[in-house]
Amino acid sequence: MAERPSFQQRQYAFAAHIRDPANAEAPSGIEDRRMAVYRELFFNNLRSLLARSFPVLVRLVGDDGWRRLIREFMRHHRARTPYFLELPREFVTFLADGTGLRPDDLPFLAELAHYEYAELEVSIAEVRGNAGSVDGDPLAGVPVPAAACRVHAYRWPVHRISPDFVPDTPPEEPVFIAIYRDPDDKVRFVEVNAMTAQLLERLLDNPERRSGEQLLRQLATDTGYPDVGAFVRHGSQLLQELRDSGIIAGSA
Repeated sequence: MAERPSFQQRQYAFAAHIRDPANAEAPSGIEDRRMAVYRELFFNNLRSLLARSFPVLVRLVGDDGWRRLIREFMRHHRARTPYFLELPREFVTFLADGTGLRPDDLPFLAELAHYEYAELEVSIAEVRGNAGSVDGDPLAGVPVPAAACRVHAYRWPVHRISPDFVPDTPPEEPVFIAIYRDPDDKVRFVEVNAMTAQLLERLLDNPERRSGEQLLRQLATDTGYPDVGAFVRHGSQLLQELRDSGIIAGSA
């Protein structure tokens, strides 16, 4: 492989030093006072940008811990996008990978970051207009989820974690959270049970445009429920509750 031109070598050396000034020397011939401006500018801008997306995480780890995480993120992670709005997702990927984390770091950091990022993800997601009727029957018709609806499963109760509640062990059962935008474009979070989460996942992935009843019957079969009719009756009430809460926008 041909050697990089000298200007590219200088650019790579510059970037390496900005990422990890403690272990990568600055390009020769540049006054350290000038390099310090770039070091502080890149670090502080990234630190402030990401802090806005992860307020609970920042409060839990404190200023020193947050600065360390940002430095490890700069040192180890190779982002696939330069867009500011997508950098929080890159940070979530970095935490999930675990590179740069310490054994004594909070064990739920990655999940908490994912949960906090989900709010930004849903708030900016582009969605097509839902051709749903608010008065339609979600059992007989095709249930239409609310805008940018997502369902996530977590080992930790991320929706409850705060400086006043820092669990040291996860609960026995996973936590399922539905996240969506309401008609006023406000992001909502709702904890649901495992069966509701499975139903919502099928509503979100319904290319055959099956009716609510068809989805419920298939779910009953897949989960081995002995009384399909009873399952559909209970599921009908659940669909109505989901519509009343706004997770289902209507039916098509």
